[in-house]
Amino acid sequence: MEENQKSELLLALERLERERNIKKEEVFKTIEDALVSALRKHIGKNAQISAKMDPETGGMSASQRVKVVETVASPELEITPAAALARKVTAEIGQEIDIPLDINEFSRIAAQIAKQVLIQKIRDIERDNLYREYKPREGEVITGMVRRFSDRDIIVDVGKAEAILPYCEQIRKERYAPNSRVKAVILRVLSQKDLAMSDDPMMARYRSAVSRMDKTQRGPYIILSRAAPLFLTKLFEVEVPEITDHLVEMVSVERDPGFRAKVVVRSSDLKVDPIGACVGMRGMRIRAVTNELSGERIDLIVWSSDPVQMIANAMSPSRVTSVRVQDKEAKRALVVVPDDQLAVAIGKDWQNIKLASKITGWELEAKSEIQVQDENRRVQAAATQDLTGIEGIGPKTAEVLIKAGLTDISRLASFTPEHLATLQGVGEKTAVKIIQGARKYLQDKGMPLPEQPAAKPAEDSSNAVEGATQEIQNDNSETVQAEKAGEKIN
Repeated sequence: MEENQKSELLLALERLERERNIKKEEVFKTIEDALVSALRKHIGKNAQISAKMDPETGGMSASQRVKVVETVASPELEITPAAALARKVTAEIGQEIDIPLDINEFSRIAAQIAKQVLIQKIRDIERDNLYREYKPREGEVITGMVRRFSDRDIIVDVGKAEAILPYCEQIRKERYAPNSRVKAVILRVLSQKDLAMSDDPMMARYRSAVSRMDKTQRGPYIILSRAAPLFLTKLFEVEVPEITDHLVEMVSVERDPGFRAKVVVRSSDLKVDPIGACVGMRGMRIRAVTNELSGERIDLIVWSSDPVQMIANAMSPSRVTSVRVQDKEAKRALVVVPDDQLAVAIGKDWQNIKLASKITGWELEAKSEIQVQDENRRVQAAATQDLTGIEGIGPKTAEVLIKAGLTDISRLASFTPEHLATLQGVGEKTAVKIIQGARKYLQDKGMPLPEQPAAKPAEDSSNAVEGATQEIQNDNSETVQAEKAGEKIN
């Protein structure tokens, strides 16, 4: 290798070190290993060969370590004194010597091997550098250019790398053209290992998109999104200074991308209206966000620690008459709305109530006032029919019992006459007939009879019935409170 060639090699390696962050020492080691590998293929796989590259000149040299013996049994490891002398090395029997090797032929092979290894190393380093550069940028809004399409996925040029906007992360009604600009949030930056090892169902979609994008690419994979709630959050942060100043907080976001979104906001400063801050003067701020999201309608909801109030707020834009908590543990509630607001409360394809359920974490059902009234009438009629089927209970008596919340026949059968006689409109004789009729009804149905408590003084009996009635009323206390809260809202 000539001097000028050596200089060119060293200059190239220095430039590679500056631009690609590949150390010269690593390249030297790669070339040395490649030369040893090429020589072993020629001399023998057991040969003890070492190679060295001069860091000053770029020159290469190699030698083979052998043992001097009288009779050679293994040419790869042994040599006779005469053969060593022929190679200009004087040695005695039993001595280990290093014999210089002619590498002119093998240096070209080594250079080719080193070149392939070096190219692969450069690619690996570039991938690592891209991953380190873009991984901290997860959650950042970025603008790129549509380069090509991979089935329904979009490949976007984001500068130093190509990112992918999977179909599942697109706004469904949007259409994109080649070389058009697209704004999205960097949702995930994944290495090949991340993609292969994760059991996340969403990763299966990304793996499918990546495999269609480029079968030979080994990462990193920059996943963009326009459909994620995070994208809407980041757009608001750009448009609303109060959010970046932490005066207004976006508590949670739920979206049906391109159609409707619900955003829960709250203010840390009593002087700042969170909804007003997000809407902006004449709606300029929220309009800018809506326009970027292809006209997606955004419902801004004031956060409340009271779940009933929160549910009522989340049903925006519909008005709410009342919220009835049906099961606090299972988080189920009934939302009652004016008759003309039922369609708005449910929304197209149940969109509004689904988003309200997601944003509150409650399973919600919406009914109009007339539906609730009809349902209450049906329940009352059914209770009246059951009670009037008992001997001793007429329509008026049944109405008294229903108002007192005593519709359970087994419960009626467990009272004493003194208990029931404390109800207004029920005398002691009537109470006896009611209890006897209730017990006979249970016997006819083959149901077990409850035990009756011993009779107590009138004052105690009155307290007992009041307690029973109060217990039933307490079962519905959450509903009553919810209805009152609904009245306050309206």
